Amino acid sequence: MERDELEYLEILKGLMELPFQVGKNLLIDFLSGNLKNKSVIKNQLDVLNGFGSLNWDSGRISNEIDKLIVSGMIEMVQSDYNRFVKVLGLSIKGRNEITNPTLPDKKLAKRAEFKETEISDEDRALFEEHGQFLKRFNDEQKKAIVSGAPNVLCVAGAGSGKTTILTKRIEFLVKCKGVDPSKILAITFTRKARKQMEERLAKLGVSGVLVNTFNSFCEKILRRHEAQIYGRPIRVQSYGDKILAMNMALASLGMDMQDVVNSYFNLSQKKFMTGSQMANSFMNDCFSVMNYFKVTGSEHDFSKDVDIRDRKNAERIFRIVKFLREHMEVQGLRDYSDQIIDAIGFLKKNAGAIPQFEHVLVDEYQDVNAMQIELLDLLAAPNLFVVGDPRQSIFGWRGSDIKYILDFEKGRDNVEVVHMTKNYRSAQEIVGFMNHAISDMGLPDLEHQQFKVGKDERIVRILDFENEEAERAFVIRNIVDGDVPNNKIFVLARTNRQLNELSRLMKTAGIPHFVREDDRGQVMKEGEEAVTLATVHAIKGLEAKKVFVIGANEQNFPCKASDHPAIEMLKTEDYDREEEERRLFYVAISRAKKILYVTYSGKKPSYYINDEMRALANPGESGGNKTLEKAVVDDGVVGELKSWRAAVSGERGVSSFMILTNATIDEIARVMPKDADELAKVKGIGPAKLVEHGGKILDIVNGVWD
Repeated sequence: MERDELEYLEILKGLMELPFQVGKNLLIDFLSGNLKNKSVIKNQLDVLNGFGSLNWDSGRISNEIDKLIVSGMIEMVQSDYNRFVKVLGLSIKGRNEITNPTLPDKKLAKRAEFKETEISDEDRALFEEHGQFLKRFNDEQKKAIVSGAPNVLCVAGAGSGKTTILTKRIEFLVKCKGVDPSKILAITFTRKARKQMEERLAKLGVSGVLVNTFNSFCEKILRRHEAQIYGRPIRVQSYGDKILAMNMALASLGMDMQDVVNSYFNLSQKKFMTGSQMANSFMNDCFSVMNYFKVTGSEHDFSKDVDIRDRKNAERIFRIVKFLREHMEVQGLRDYSDQIIDAIGFLKKNAGAIPQFEHVLVDEYQDVNAMQIELLDLLAAPNLFVVGDPRQSIFGWRGSDIKYILDFEKGRDNVEVVHMTKNYRSAQEIVGFMNHAISDMGLPDLEHQQFKVGKDERIVRILDFENEEAERAFVIRNIVDGDVPNNKIFVLARTNRQLNELSRLMKTAGIPHFVREDDRGQVMKEGEEAVTLATVHAIKGLEAKKVFVIGANEQNFPCKASDHPAIEMLKTEDYDREEEERRLFYVAISRAKKILYVTYSGKKPSYYINDEMRALANPGESGGNKTLEKAVVDDGVVGELKSWRAAVSGERGVSSFMILTNATIDEIARVMPKDADELAKVKGIGPAKLVEHGGKILDIVNGVWD
């Protein structure tokens, strides 16, 4: 291994070598050899082997420490000397990493090594042969539609039209190649995607193709052979069944739900959740752990691997999960994981029952797990066409594995790889911002095809706020005063906590909205003209004209405080969580079509925001971190006026002083004008500003938006 691939180990070794607990800043100064730190001199740390072992700047060391925290190799622990202070600790995983490094392998494995897409003369002849059929598609899309290779991987970037291409290929097979529709199986991941594909095929005049999710396909097999498989009636578990099973588990194990959730959630989480929300979230987390065990084929007592502070909760969850599995078996219930596990088990023993298809097409291939791959292998269709985007692989925590799309060419003959790189969703600046965010993956950059904004328009902005309250106030004011309809706006966050507090404020402001939480899509309030608040996991595949990505600081991207502690307790070793968090950020920003705001407060900005992204967001400025806009908002009327001003200037792409100067805002707050005549006397409020902004200013002064 090259030296630079192993330098992260110096951080782990340094932490192990230090004779006492340290915070992040002291560790950085120790590793960088900073003799200006008084603690270094006082404790003679400069004589240790690790002193000055990294020839990096402090920012890079800080970022690497964050990555090691996210990967579970360094832990934030309570100081032995002050329980209110958090210090760094080397975990068991971190100690093992020193003797048996794994990260360099992961670093190399995460990069894509696909073949480049080549449009040959034969391809162009085929395009011409089907000219009318293919007339509205670009060359990459045409190649994906008509490729004759038995194994085709379509790497479809965000906004490149993958669903359109998938359905068009099916139409091509049926209408142009004469394939029997009943010999075609199309597999999607969600019922919504399945319905959408069926509707599109119907519009194309194609019928008879089997369109299923993995689960609905398996459920049909199980129902057809139920007596042979189970020997008794077995049904899919309902939501009511889950509640009943959880209540029985708690009663049987002598646990009380209120005590359990009080121990399970921290104070910050409790602040923004009702008792019923906490109970529901805890129940779902238990079933998620059970599902993970089923998907991965592992059921270890993870309570032995967790920090001693989490051990009680981990032991409870493991006991509950064990009860739930036994309960489902006794009651004749199966869940989504059981559907595919039981179907695979049956087909392995009964090869004659395996449905025969000539063509199998799979959507969202970056999200497949080991069981789904095993099912596809069992079907053994002579032609396999898969569509996916490694950049958007974000479900490793529930068993999905990016390696299946990255390694698609391995072990297969006659593979065609088609890169669909033309983005038809987003403006040029947003596409560039996306490319910089994910450049380390080694995939081709996407090319904008939608539109290019005017020279003075600011459609990608990174805003730094003094605190979360100011950040939320800006979002609300921008929505209220902006000209984008509510139903074309997304506000995205990494955690549910951020959304719940914003939702409360939006209710007070009378802004129609609904909340999509995780991948469960829990709706709080929904309407045709409603703003969508969502976690990033819940919004994948959707798009909006304007997108706010809030809380984009080092605490949330990568996330250091999950809404689902049980998932973190598993400490799964089979996926690179830090890189998945980067892809999650990419998914968030790639939802935007025309306007993108990335906001943060309190902490440093996420290190996923690199210098190239900063320069693109703030053109004409330079200096790395200096290119972030500081959006300081004061309290009271001054704060409200500045928040409103920031929203208006953001919409128009002009400097804030062109709307109102700070001196004018201070004067308005001092005078507190009651009507237009009094406002007109304020220095800086001329006739034009009075006509254009007078009503809004008076509303703020008179507390209309309180």
